Amino acid sequence: MNETPLRQRLREALPAAMKSRDRAAVSALRATLSAIDNAEAVAVDDGVRQGLAIEQTPIGAGAAEAERRVLSEADVERIVRAEMAEREAAAVEYERAGHTDRAAQLRAEARALAASAMG
Repeated sequence: MNETPLRQRLREALPAAMKSRDRAAVSALRATLSAIDNAEAVAVDDGVRQGLAIEQTPIGAGAAEAERRVLSEADVERIVRAEMAEREAAAVEYERAGHTDRAAQLRAEARALAASAMG
């Protein structure tokens, strides 16, 4: 079993995909890494910020930074599996609509994610 964290394997696969000009892999890896980053985002309580007077507003470098969620390896794996499944499902729909070229692109993206996830 590969001991390198999945996110790290995805990040390491991106420059290699870019160098080899593998558009499907680059697209899938970027989108998946973004999905992982988005999953770490913590919702900011807008009510608190809107209620502050200007003199109570935090200022300075990092004053408005919100702490991020820490995802487990299982969380990251779930996101990657969801990204692959989403591409496969969309490929089926594109194929039904007669867009076999787009379906093939989506399947190539799903394969690229699977290959990167396996390490």
